Amino acid sequence: MTRYADIVLPLYQPTYTFEVAEGCDLAVGDAVAVQFGVKAVYTGIVWRIHTDRPEAKRIKKISQKLYEKPLLSERQMAFWEWIADYYMCTLGEVMRVALPSLIKPRGADAQAFEREQFRPRKVAFVALCGAVLTEERAKIERRAPRQHELLALLEAQGEVRRSACDAAAVAALRKRGLVEIVEREIEGCDVGECDYDLPTLSERQQEAYDAILHHFSQVQTVLLRGVTGSGKTEIYMHLIARTLAAGGDVLYLVPEIAMTSQLLARVKRVFGERVTPYHSKITNQRRADIYRRLNRSEGGELVVGTRSALFLPLHNLQLIIVDEEHDLSYKQTEPAPRYQGRDAAVMLAHQHSAKCLLGSATPSIESYIRATTGKYREVVLAERYGGAQLPDVIVSDTIRAAKRGERKSHFNKVLLDKIEERLECSEQVLLFQNRRGVSPFVSCEDCGWTARCPHCNVSLTLHGGNRLTCHYCGYSEPLPRRCPACKTAEVRAMGFGTEKIEQEISALFPEARVARLDRDTLTSESACNRIIEAFERGETDILVGTQIITKGFDFSRVTLVGVLNADNLLNAPDYRASERAFQTIMQFAGRGGRGEKRGEVVIQTAEPEHPILRYVATGDYVAMAREQSAERQGFFYPPYSRLVGITMRYRSAEVLHRAAVELAEALRGRFSRRVLGPTIPLVDRVRGEHIVEIMLKIESGASFARARKILREVMAEVLNTREYRKIITICNVDAS
Repeated sequence: MTRYADIVLPLYQPTYTFEVAEGCDLAVGDAVAVQFGVKAVYTGIVWRIHTDRPEAKRIKKISQKLYEKPLLSERQMAFWEWIADYYMCTLGEVMRVALPSLIKPRGADAQAFEREQFRPRKVAFVALCGAVLTEERAKIERRAPRQHELLALLEAQGEVRRSACDAAAVAALRKRGLVEIVEREIEGCDVGECDYDLPTLSERQQEAYDAILHHFSQVQTVLLRGVTGSGKTEIYMHLIARTLAAGGDVLYLVPEIAMTSQLLARVKRVFGERVTPYHSKITNQRRADIYRRLNRSEGGELVVGTRSALFLPLHNLQLIIVDEEHDLSYKQTEPAPRYQGRDAAVMLAHQHSAKCLLGSATPSIESYIRATTGKYREVVLAERYGGAQLPDVIVSDTIRAAKRGERKSHFNKVLLDKIEERLECSEQVLLFQNRRGVSPFVSCEDCGWTARCPHCNVSLTLHGGNRLTCHYCGYSEPLPRRCPACKTAEVRAMGFGTEKIEQEISALFPEARVARLDRDTLTSESACNRIIEAFERGETDILVGTQIITKGFDFSRVTLVGVLNADNLLNAPDYRASERAFQTIMQFAGRGGRGEKRGEVVIQTAEPEHPILRYVATGDYVAMAREQSAERQGFFYPPYSRLVGITMRYRSAEVLHRAAVELAEALRGRFSRRVLGPTIPLVDRVRGEHIVEIMLKIESGASFARARKILREVMAEVLNTREYRKIITICNVDAS
């Protein structure tokens, strides 16, 4: 009997049915090369095998299977289906982000693909090059005790994993020609290797660890709310070791690539080569090798990665840790699927019958309410590790400072005085400004002209002092010498970004070593690591950055952090603005005072009496969360409703607005008052396309699955017409 297979392709398309060639041994989850259209050849995933012949007259055949083993397990397929259904996209769009590019070759590469190109994992070992002379050994013992210890260990054991050795000692002995690095290939992790040098837990940490294990016996998800510097990572390590000892896989999620370098170093000191990093900055070949190796593994894997690591084939997943669970970076914005990594992690844990630990000093309101209402359990760490104190908070009024002549450039006197004190004591400073570039915009003081992007309805940002750039489409032009409108006055830079702060702080403190960490300097993983490692070694005195520097870093020499403009956080046009301002400032404040000396935080603002700043000064997360929760309940915002943002884009503003009005009216016929809009966003044109938005609010007690089904039906009915068919429509589930 002829067999047919439904194939998922990495396209914005439904599944397509192909005939299975006679003698082709296929299973669900297999990767195959298929011809789509006249000439295009794609890698597809076999989703279903059946005997129901489709109605099409001509059905193409599958003749080539790409890998010996299926790329997807049943659990992975179920996870993909949940992502596609909940976040309102196709399985093909999930495939595009879930699989590394080299796993799914296209065109001639797919046709020529004959076997799995797998590179086994390599582990580095340190070994002796030969016998060590007695007199040289005596010299090393006298001058370099760490090198002597390593030599003794190597003579006793023959070779030692490089990750378990002191890096400086290895480098010095290699320079002397006494040791060498030997790489051996391994395919998986040794499940029995569980003798880890775990950090000792304090009394409070041990209590939290025991409470987490107790709660895991009752529920799947636990929220660990620990103040910055309380030692959450040490607790994570004990939970990881426990899981690995049982042969289980662990997925340790972090929000930012920039965080992974410092965290990876800490985790590797304990778990060595067992750690597998996974994020978008590693090479395509490395990503493909990791996927294939994990697909072969039987357990005992530890993956540290960003949200994309959720799609890796961890077949014995027992624990997921979501560090800094509140972070915005867990929400995918472009392209589809626009999933929330934290929520997807909870679902993935549920599908694997695994445990999920959410960790943060400032949890999201949604997670906090789920913990207080019993859906999750909560464990609190209220003290910093080692008895260190939380930093003092100083709120500095920028308006008052300007009136008193106590403001120089973009810095209040109190902040400049504090910076000078820290530099004199050889301590380090972090400065946070939530905008990059030199200035957010340039303007003419005479006529009011502002430089704007010709393709997007946004102002151009000044970079490098002479270049204007659009942060939406990348358009760039030189800074004009004279105003293009009035031809008389010079244009002036307005506002300030991280690049401007770097320039000004360098001028104010010429002896200080200043560096900057933002998206402009984060050009690669190695560039990011160089900046962070130099600061960690004390080679940089002042580090200026955007939100990247507020997240998860542990710098023991930092005793002062400065928030240069809290107002653009407090006054953002977003129902989450207050919550996010509190989280950002508290997280950034937590970077200071992690060593022996208590830290200080200086917050510059025009609204010193703002309630959120009062909560920051007292560190009262619970009061902030209760206030925001009551406010959201009154205005019917999450977690008391679910939001679906509908964004429509098209080059003709007239056609777009007509379609948006028709869609909104049709939705009101089914959802009534739950439909808001259409509205024109602040940025209403990007890359030449006009933008209109509609918001759908669904109360938490209603069936969200039914709401999504109705939304799909109404959109298909209104927009599948000849006039509106080319309008790009995006549904952003759990929009924020």
